[in-house]
Amino acid sequence: MHRTTLTGALMCCAALAGCTGQSADGTPGDSPTAVGSPSPTRSAAVPGPVGSDTSGPSGESAPTSSAGGGTASSTPAAPGTRRRCRTSDLRASVGPNRPGAGQENFAIVLTNRSRHTCTVHGFPGVAFVDGTGQAVTPDPERATDERQQTVTLAPGASAWSAMVYTSPAITHVTTVTPAALLVTPPDETASISVHWTGGEVSNTGKASMPRVSPLRPGDGA
Repeated sequence: MHRTTLTGALMCCAALAGCTGQSADGTPGDSPTAVGSPSPTRSAAVPGPVGSDTSGPSGESAPTSSAGGGTASSTPAAPGTRRRCRTSDLRASVGPNRPGAGQENFAIVLTNRSRHTCTVHGFPGVAFVDGTGQAVTPDPERATDERQQTVTLAPGASAWSAMVYTSPAITHVTTVTPAALLVTPPDETASISVHWTGGEVSNTGKASMPRVSPLRPGDGA
């Protein structure tokens, strides 16, 4: 009886020792944990640097592109490409008359004579004056029904406005022969005087009143 009890106790201890041995050894049981633990760590670490590298250059190139217009060398010139043309930047001229259907048609041309790019937008100011610079006609009308646009003028490039009016010989209005045409670039106060060779113009402010269009690219030729 005592032997049977002792034998059972020994068998129970052996079973407990076997269970305790597996958990105490730890190596087989911990290996999957060790393998699994670095795996998530590596997969979490890989996207981090890749994501950072990708977003880093993108974040740097976008401002450079928007600020510099595409290349680093053009970055300093970017503000100049957006500046408004000043009177001192421009040369004014009047193209030859291109009459048609009783209309007199002249191109008022503004040419960029500076060394930088600038822009014009809207209508030129136009005034017919005598030899002393005094206006001899009412101000020409503006074709406000025509679309205005911003015209970028590189050095040497031109923008033009069409000046059109019915021939005074048809409307039989009183006329005057101006000495010059004063042309004022948009948003400027200083004018450029151009010798007028277009003959008589109406000085009534009624029939044969000149009408000017918004500036557009080209020289009107």
